[in-house]
Amino acid sequence: MSPALIVLIFVAVLAIVVVSMTVKIIPQARSGIVERFGKYRTTLSAGLNIVVPFIDKVRYVIDLREQVVSFPPQPVITEDNLVVSIDTVIYFQVTDPVAATYEIANYIQAIEQLTMTTLRNITGGMSLEHALTSRDQINSGLRGELDSATGKWGIRVNRVELKGIDPPPSIIDAMEQQMRAERNKRAAILTAEGERQSAILTAEGQKQSAILTAEGERQAQILTAQADRQAQILRSQGEAQAIQTVFQAIHDGNPDQKLLSYQYLQMLPKIAEGDNATTWIIPAELTKALGTLGGTLGKIPVDGGGSKTRVDFDAPIEDDAPEEQATADAVQEALDAAKAAESPMSPSAGEPPAQPEAGTPPPPPAQEPPAAPPEPPKA
Repeated sequence: MSPALIVLIFVAVLAIVVVSMTVKIIPQARSGIVERFGKYRTTLSAGLNIVVPFIDKVRYVIDLREQVVSFPPQPVITEDNLVVSIDTVIYFQVTDPVAATYEIANYIQAIEQLTMTTLRNITGGMSLEHALTSRDQINSGLRGELDSATGKWGIRVNRVELKGIDPPPSIIDAMEQQMRAERNKRAAILTAEGERQSAILTAEGQKQSAILTAEGERQAQILTAQADRQAQILRSQGEAQAIQTVFQAIHDGNPDQKLLSYQYLQMLPKIAEGDNATTWIIPAELTKALGTLGGTLGKIPVDGGGSKTRVDFDAPIEDDAPEEQATADAVQEALDAAKAAESPMSPSAGEPPAQPEAGTPPPPPAQEPPAAPPEPPKA
């Protein structure tokens, strides 16, 4: 290989090296820190940048995006002397690349240590229950402390989150028992409230049912009483009209003794129709009995003047009609006449016997009944 070719190759390689050292490309959302002879010179922004080769050097490329760092669980002692493990997550962003490069050697490690010490200070003044229920308070206090401390490093802490607060296993068991007891208490209270409400509703339902049942029975008794009263009134009116009709028919027919004797003979067979009438004796003096009956019934007036109240057979029976005094008197007279006709009339003591009316044949003389035959001697 000729010396000219070797020189040409060397010049080409040198040119490539010079160009690569002169042209610097910085990605988006990043910044380059340029040093000249070990001293800070400038900050390169995103894009194409030109530096002096062999003099200027891009020492660091700082990421300006928001970063998330999760720290491992750290033991923290609470106010009530309980050791808990707390996991934290830090969201931060570099705002000043120069300060983040030259003010702190390792800002991520510095943030981690600062987070641990600040977290111990905050939770050390809280009890376990307070710490478990005050995460927002811990987050805000921790963020304020970190932001004020990392501001001179060119770092802004945007947010701090606690991933978990883990008490010891014995404390977890005690908390579970306490929570279980509290929930059992609430369940018992709710059950008692439900039973109380159910008993109240049941009592109200039974009360309403009893009231409605009593109202129904009362209404039924009222209606039954009204129906019985109406039936008794209609039955009484029917009996009164029947008595008036019979009494009117008797007086309108003007019966005599022959008719009464004939009715007596017709009633004799009906006497034997009973189930207990096994023996029926007809008296031998039937003629005398009929004569005596005729003489007794002969005192019944032939014409009593008829019924004082005429019955209209076509008139409808009125419900709840008040009974008139005239109707009551007529019914009473009909009943008195019927009783007088049914019982034989005998002259009272000290009064002469009633004389038969003119034109009425005298009753036949009473005959003595024949003597009974002597009983046969007993063996």
